[in-house]
Formats: sequence, C-alpha cells, structure tokens
Amino acid sequence: MKFRWELAVGIVGIAALLFGHGMGLFYAPPERMMGEVGRIFYVHVPVAWYAMLTFTVAAVAAVGWLTTGRHGFDWCVEAATEVGIVLNALLLILGSLWARPTWGVWWTWDPRLTSATVMLLTFVGVMLLRSAFKDPLRRANRTAIATILAFVNVPVTYMSVKWWRSLHQIQSTPDTVSEPMVLVFRINLVAMLLVVVWFIAHRWRIAKTRAAAERPPELPPRIAETS
Repeated sequence: MKFRWELAVGIVGIAALLFGHGMGLFYAPPERMMGEVGRIFYVHVPVAWYAMLTFTVAAVAAVGWLTTGRHGFDWCVEAATEVGIVLNALLLILGSLWARPTWGVWWTWDPRLTSATVMLLTFVGVMLLRSAFKDPLRRANRTAIATILAFVNVPVTYMSVKWWRSLHQIQSTPDTVSEPMVLVFRINLVAMLLVVVWFIAHRWRIAKTRAAAERPPELPPRIAETS
C-alpha cells in the first residue's frame, strides 16, 4: 500500500488531539458555572463545528458536480456527507452527556438539539437516497440535489440559539472565556480539523475506488483476421 499524505495528517491530528484533550483535563481551569463538567466543551464544540463544516463542504461539492460534472466532486459529496453524519451523531451523544449534569435531563426538545437532530436525519436521508440508484450519473445528480436541499439545516442549526429562546448557550467568544481555555480550545480545534481532513480524504479515495470498480470493463482490441 502506498503511503498517503492524509495518513500523515491523521497521525499528527490524533497526536495533537490526545495532547489537547490532556490539556483540557489537567491544564485548563474548571468552567466558572459548570465546574469540571465544562471540560467536555473542548470535545463537544470542535465536533459540532466540523459536523456543520463537513456538510458545507458536501454542499459546495454538490454544486461543483452539477456545474462541472467532474466525478471528484461527486466522490467528495459522498465522503464529506458520511464523515459529517458520524460527527453529527457524536455531537448529539456528547450533547446528551453534557446536558444530563447541567440541565438534569438526557434530552429535551431544545431548538439547538432538535435542529441538530433534523440535520442528521436529512443527511442520513441523502445517503439512503444515494444507495437507491445504480446508475452512477443519476445517483450523482440526485445526491447533489438532495445534499443542497439538506444543507438548509446547517445555518438553521447554527443560528437556532439566536433565533429562538433556548436552554443551549449562545456561541462563546475569546472575550467570554479565560486565556488558558482559549488556548486549549484552539489546540483541540486544529487537531480535530486534521483528523477530519484525514477522514474525508481517505473516504474520498474509497469512493474513487468504488467508482472505478463500477465501470464496465474495456472491450478487448479487435483481433485482426488472418487468412
């Protein structure tokens, strides 16, 4: 097997993630209101950001496919959507773990939680739709259109805490948290980005390989007739 650049990125990302989570546990101060429970912030928020970012990448790639017809964009739609679904599911799991000690419940129909769940379900629907088509061209076209429609949920999820009254806190800024917390958060943010790039790139190669396997075999060269 060839050594791929994304593997190096992934190794660095995992190492940075372990380092960043260690700093989140032992270096960063406890959150003023939530105490030790607030340390999940360094895992939950990067996952939430990159779940929405990967879905955005999928939507941009979908537009790229519809406008250029380049297969690399279709493979990117598949890769980014699948990685985004994993991150979105992890986002909801981590959110529930955070909600239990802070809100007293594992789940509530809070606008942010509800919109994030709808976002997950719509992109799962995109992948289910994709699996329903055997013809590569129709599959790519239908998937691209569905991805663009599903993307509507991304800005709704991001803005939900500002548009509706919510238990979920609004987005933090460097002005609202201490400097050590900002440092640890940024380390984890960069580390998670490297891991996400690794996942998407590797998944893109899988999609490319599958597409190559689906192509019909080339006809053998015509054998010249001999007298």
